[in-house]
Amino acid sequence: MNNTITFHRDRFTWLAYLLLALYGYFINILGPLTPFLKDELGLSYTVSSLHFTAFAAGMLLVGLSGGIIIQRIGRGPALWLGAFGIGIGAILLLLGRTAVLTIGASFLMGLIGSLILVIVPSALSDEHGEARAVALSEGNVIASAFSMAAPLMVGWTAPLPLGWRLALGFAAFLPLPLYLIFRNVAPPQSTAQTSSTSARKPLPFLFWVYWVAIVLGVSLEFCMISWSADYLEKTLSIPRADAAQAVSLFLLAMIFGRMAASRLVQRFSVHRVVIGFILTAALGFSLFWLTGSRLSSLAGLFLTGLGVAGLYPLLLSIAMGVTTDTTQASARSTLASGTAILLLPLTLGRLADLVGIQQAYGVVAVLLVCLLGIVLAAGRKNTGHA
Repeated sequence: MNNTITFHRDRFTWLAYLLLALYGYFINILGPLTPFLKDELGLSYTVSSLHFTAFAAGMLLVGLSGGIIIQRIGRGPALWLGAFGIGIGAILLLLGRTAVLTIGASFLMGLIGSLILVIVPSALSDEHGEARAVALSEGNVIASAFSMAAPLMVGWTAPLPLGWRLALGFAAFLPLPLYLIFRNVAPPQSTAQTSSTSARKPLPFLFWVYWVAIVLGVSLEFCMISWSADYLEKTLSIPRADAAQAVSLFLLAMIFGRMAASRLVQRFSVHRVVIGFILTAALGFSLFWLTGSRLSSLAGLFLTGLGVAGLYPLLLSIAMGVTTDTTQASARSTLASGTAILLLPLTLGRLADLVGIQQAYGVVAVLLVCLLGIVLAAGRKNTGHA
């Protein structure tokens, strides 16, 4: 079905894109810099891994309470609080000299910075209405590019006198020039009523169906990012350094996939496009997981990235479309992302300890089947929103 729509980017749209990109940079820099913290502070693997766990825990808390904070102080102040808060957390992280301080700083980055992740989708949804899928997809394209830049920046700055701290410190001060340029740009008001009665109104059941779909979609993304290098090394005997670099195929495909998503939803229904992305991811994962060939697995990794790329922004746009309370919906969607990031890669890793990485990766196949079933079933009830 042709569903051609027009789309206009105003100054707030560009601000939202840039802040989402800043958030993506910070969440993806923690992994590459953790080995440096581990060596400098003499940490164990378990303790060093708590930096990312603490960030995800902050996301979970914002997913539960972020809507209340935004309602109290307003979208504009909360958005800049998130931007400057994640920058301050980053400065504390690069200055920290004990695990307590650096893990606490990571938690602060996730706790305050994730206000960006709550406000940006809801504000873009209110700003662009039926074109929200285009805005969310474009925003995630830019965020994906910045996410790819994070490990590269760590690698480039590591040999320099201040080392990896340059990569973190550079981004920590970016909210200041953004504020100077965009300080007069205000987010749109929420389409939901601001009364306390409206605030207590529960989100519709269909939203929670798509909430589960978002958990599954984000789980797919981070299971591939977290463990695909280990899979390539252990199962296909690809050298560790080469296997680690191969993950960039997935990340690069994510950029192309989200660019494609932003174009496809201007012509076709979001629901049909999501199904297409799920099937693309399933085909790619089959090549990655079942062929036993290096070339086929790498091609499958890229194709999986293309498919997975569209899942989060498009499922989020559908979830936003089934309720008028976009702020509360966005907060709960952040909770979905935090839950997925915190639990699913850990679950896959635990299974790999028990049965091996190849068998453990069957979790991804199960996630894909469940996600397809949920989207097909929910789509029958949501044709008006999709």
